[in-house]
Amino acid sequence: MPLPTPTLTTERLRLRPFAVTDAEPLFALQSDAYVLRYWDSPPWTERARAEQFIARSHAMAEEGSGARMVIERDSTFAGWCTLNSWNPDFRSASLGYCLARAGWGQGVATEAAGALLDWAFDTLDLNRVQAEADTRNAASARVLEKLGFTLEGTLREDCVVNGDVSDSWVFGLLRREWFSQ
Repeated sequence: MPLPTPTLTTERLRLRPFAVTDAEPLFALQSDAYVLRYWDSPPWTERARAEQFIARSHAMAEEGSGARMVIERDSTFAGWCTLNSWNPDFRSASLGYCLARAGWGQGVATEAAGALLDWAFDTLDLNRVQAEADTRNAASARVLEKLGFTLEGTLREDCVVNGDVSDSWVFGLLRREWFSQ
């Protein structure tokens, strides 16, 4: 069953479905080694990866497995966020985001993810959303905590990227917690 990706608006941001024209700024973001230093895969080296990512974003909507959106600030590509692995039987999904350096430390990730969570809890009748962050990524952990997520545990040595072994924190947010904020 398709799950059309919505367009969401916040005080400072617009979240919208990916378009073909987003390939260049997406590639710039995903090829920035500093931005991806805590990511679970290496920076992109081929522009075709951006086109594949955008195609996969559209496929997620068509197959109904989630929604991946561009984050725009002042009509400029600022990053992206996603709600994926939607399981209607378990009423669960996973949250992810990636933000260009220009938006760091300004509440952009929190605002964008919050809008996506509002939509997801209302539209998908979710009970639980999970997110993971590299244990070295304190900024991402702060975003999740601001959103009301609870640190639930650590996945030890769960990622190996370019020979670098790292741990990940697992965070969870329940429906009742989201609506009690």
